[in-house]
Amino acid sequence: MIDTVIKGGTAVTPAGVGDWDIGLEGEKIAVVALPGVLSTEGVRVIDAIGKIVVPGGVEAHAHAAANVQEGLRELVPGTPNAGPAVHSLGAIWGGTTTVVDFTPVNNEGDLAEGVHDFMGVWKGNAYTDYTTHVIYRNSNTPDSIARFGELVSAGFPSVKIFTTDIRPPGTEGRTLTPGGRLETGRLYDLMEQVSRHNGILAVHGEDDELVMYNYLMAQQRDQWSWHNMHLVHSKAVEDLAFRHVTRMAERTGAGMYFVHVTAKDGVDVIAEARSNGQPVYGEVLTLALSFDCSQYRADDGMKYHTYPSLKYEEDQDSLWDGIMGSDLAFTATDSSFTTYMDKIAGKNVETVRGGNIGIEIRMGVNYTDAVVKRGMSLERYVDVTSANAAKLLGLYPRKGAIAVGSDADFAFIDPSVKKTLSMADLHVRDYSPWEGWDIQGWPTTVMLRGKIMVDNGQLLGDANDGQLILRKIDQSVLQRPGV
Repeated sequence: MIDTVIKGGTAVTPAGVGDWDIGLEGEKIAVVALPGVLSTEGVRVIDAIGKIVVPGGVEAHAHAAANVQEGLRELVPGTPNAGPAVHSLGAIWGGTTTVVDFTPVNNEGDLAEGVHDFMGVWKGNAYTDYTTHVIYRNSNTPDSIARFGELVSAGFPSVKIFTTDIRPPGTEGRTLTPGGRLETGRLYDLMEQVSRHNGILAVHGEDDELVMYNYLMAQQRDQWSWHNMHLVHSKAVEDLAFRHVTRMAERTGAGMYFVHVTAKDGVDVIAEARSNGQPVYGEVLTLALSFDCSQYRADDGMKYHTYPSLKYEEDQDSLWDGIMGSDLAFTATDSSFTTYMDKIAGKNVETVRGGNIGIEIRMGVNYTDAVVKRGMSLERYVDVTSANAAKLLGLYPRKGAIAVGSDADFAFIDPSVKKTLSMADLHVRDYSPWEGWDIQGWPTTVMLRGKIMVDNGQLLGDANDGQLILRKIDQSVLQRPGV
């Protein structure tokens, strides 16, 4: 029985954009109807007049639990990294209702139980729904890799790997997880398991040997300051790694996507693989769509950095072409952040902090920069902010769609909002690379499974509202380019 009707908004559904009314039954969408068809007698009515109603955002790339479970480094003592509560708070304020974290895989015992234990820090700290990718690294045994199917069966079908240790040998916290990159033998084995069990592989793709040599050359060439990060984590390291991994995917039949694509070179490799019919996809960070490596030259240019690195203006243009078209599938943030003082404490290419504080601004900035400034359709906007990530990760159509049977997750975007972003507009931490950014259109009401979480500047939900979501990936995105 319908208990809530959302009236008067412009709804973006899988069938198109229209002035639909939306009827809810509990936590689910029960009906999408023409205006005036649904009775409002005795039900809660939510006025969406003048708003664009889209599915709640899906953030496919956030590092939150590890900040609690593994205690990632602090350059300035007493400036802790953000955990699930801060991540999900920023997300819900910004119109994102589902966050995907990362969890390392154990070698012994019940692998799925290990994932649940690691993600236990989200319980009671979640303003959004949440789930997790698993991570394999060189410290994982062949037996653990062979058991990947257990994780798929348990509802965790996406797995991330690193092809680089990111930072030089001997550096504290070289990667986000102990054990580092996954060397080729283990990666090939894992890709065969991914293909066999209908999982999907997420790849941080950089050629490790060239990255490490670039660090050596940066020392010799007096290029050790932080603003030379793009010379270490260069266009070439992306190109070489992407080509290596897509070839392995072709041989194993694994579905995969590259996280945080940064260069034209990477976009070109993805486009080539997709043209050959491979299920290869790309994620782009809002950070890389908004900024390029010239911003590193600012006095506090470290605030613009997350790994791999920003590249040049021509690369930024290629990223925009990819997300406006079909070569890149969705936007994300690589969210992992601390305070401003800690973020700017690293002054060279070895100590500069990664991490990005963009989880709150993603939906709003994407709307301004893609829809308003570049003419992206509302349907494509939904694809790149929620639907495509949901499809690739096995959340769709529960998440990422305004459709009968889907969770009642919504962001109401008010296109009349025009302002310059200040820290007073934001709700987590004490800095943002987007401070001073001109925006037009912003999420003003956010709903999670039928509950109003944020409305007109008020937080109405709490940290007990979020739930762990288990997943299963549809074959349509694993056999060919499906989005």
